[in-house]
Amino acid sequence: MLKRTLTVASALLLSLSALVSQAADVLRVSAIPDEAPTELLRKFEPLGAYLEQELGMKVQFTPVADYPAVVEALASDRLDLAWLGGFTFVQVYLKTGNAVPLVQREQDAEFTSKFITANPEVNALSDLKGKTFAFGSISSTSGSLMPRYFMLQDGIQPESFFSRIGYSGAHDATAAWVQAGRVDAGVLNASVWDKLVANGKVDTSKVRVFATTPTYYDYNWTVRGTLDPALAEKIRQAFLALDPADPAHRQILDLQAASRFIETEPTNYKGIEEAARAADLLK
Repeated sequence: MLKRTLTVASALLLSLSALVSQAADVLRVSAIPDEAPTELLRKFEPLGAYLEQELGMKVQFTPVADYPAVVEALASDRLDLAWLGGFTFVQVYLKTGNAVPLVQREQDAEFTSKFITANPEVNALSDLKGKTFAFGSISSTSGSLMPRYFMLQDGIQPESFFSRIGYSGAHDATAAWVQAGRVDAGVLNASVWDKLVANGKVDTSKVRVFATTPTYYDYNWTVRGTLDPALAEKIRQAFLALDPADPAHRQILDLQAASRFIETEPTNYKGIEEAARAADLLK
């Protein structure tokens, strides 16, 4: 009987070990849904192939429905690596105390948001009093939190200043709302705006930028704090090794709207945390 029990226990341990090993062979990746899921997958595909080659393991990208889903999945170890905005990083870090921001794009150290309109009467934020306005997702750093923070600093309380506020859910959706006249103005991140213009996805004869925020830290690639530190460092080095002089690397960087990746650290996002507390978005 004892021998049979030990045999069953050994089999169970081997089975659990195999599951752990299998999980360790797959890097589970996601991103905040600040653009359409199809666009996120298109942008990630060559980066995922590059990481598989550099890390010697399968890389699996799974889009999620909303920003909180990425925060919860990373905090509960259901994801290994995620593309986060500054605010979502702060949320993960406050939940876990050990999430590690590995790298950011060079421009993420001095990021901005663009206020856009198709209304010829609007040339400054002050012209929007009593008009309609769109943020992106309520959890978006560049599409909601930081623009709101800077408006509050200028004495503009959005809920009383605008006649109606909408949350589009994503930067490209905000641009579409403004172009279609669903709102008088909106705000989105500078990188997505530049991409929409470059790809002809926005009619600049109708939609224009009328204001830009001050700079702030934003996006980064973050790993869960319980990830093997050696693997985390390999991921960091893989990003840092991307060289714009290499055509294959250039394709990856272009899709990530990056000139190159640089190291980052949690203290870079203290300003985001302060802005979130000022906007009463952190308790």
